Amino acid sequence: MRILALVPGSISHQLLFFPALDDIKRAYPNAEIAVVVEPKSAPAYRVSKIVDTVIPFPFAGAKSPSDWANLLGTIRDREYEVAITTDTRWSTGLLLWLSGVPTRITYSSTGTPWFFTATVPEKAEYRAERYHDLLSAIKINGATPEPAINVPEGDIAWANALRDRLKLKDGYVLMYPGPEAGDSSQSADYPVASWQKLIQDFRDKQPQLPVVLLQTNHSTEQANALKNLDSQLIVAMAENLGQTAAIIAGADLVLTPNSYIMQLSVALKVFTLALFGAHKPQEMLPPVEGEEARFLGIASDTSRVADIQPEAVLQKVWGG
Repeated sequence: MRILALVPGSISHQLLFFPALDDIKRAYPNAEIAVVVEPKSAPAYRVSKIVDTVIPFPFAGAKSPSDWANLLGTIRDREYEVAITTDTRWSTGLLLWLSGVPTRITYSSTGTPWFFTATVPEKAEYRAERYHDLLSAIKINGATPEPAINVPEGDIAWANALRDRLKLKDGYVLMYPGPEAGDSSQSADYPVASWQKLIQDFRDKQPQLPVVLLQTNHSTEQANALKNLDSQLIVAMAENLGQTAAIIAGADLVLTPNSYIMQLSVALKVFTLALFGAHKPQEMLPPVEGEEARFLGIASDTSRVADIQPEAVLQKVWGG
């Protein structure tokens, strides 16, 4: 069976779709699975063994008729039997209808249900569960699997060597100063002064546990500002998503805005404290169960991450 998933959105949204992919592979172990994603989101599939083909397509950007024609031709050539999309726009529906894929699935909120063979209600609040609900149209039901990723062995070896070099083998607190998920604007950043307060408080209360700053292509500006103000700061620089995941895996705690770093940390089952602005924690984090939940979110009262006070974060860390 050949199955196609069209998943617009950021790397975070791809990682939230992983549980659905896992269940597709469980139900159809011999299935050939392809995904259509934003070019900037394709790196998410470095940490997936489920997907055979990643097809880049600018869902959010300007698209020429040739972009649509090329994608349509690719879908037709590979003769997919099932197409699942989280995108309810008429343009995607028309594309799939023209493609001739026999089974075409999206949400019932679409304005063009006639382009699809099945639609599914959007009931779940947690995004991974909502994505997984689409599978009910192909008789895959039951609980949504926990998010999981597969980190390449080469990236694990690279991270082990980095931890040896930085003397981090006994654990560390990892802080990611990047923007909120899906938003690279400066207004979504957590202020440098607030990060400084958090770093200093951890140093004062847990001097034996190093604080490490995670620098990626998405956090360079904030990381450089913090490095310039703090000569003692330990910085771990990752060049790809696999290296980033491998660094996260060795942490005792990850502190991050709502971002793909948060989703990687959740998939790796590392204790995670996330700062939320535009999104609600219950949309992006697994439902909390028990008193010792591994993944906690702090929501801003103003929908701006920058307005979350460091004292509120620290209260969650030391009092929660």
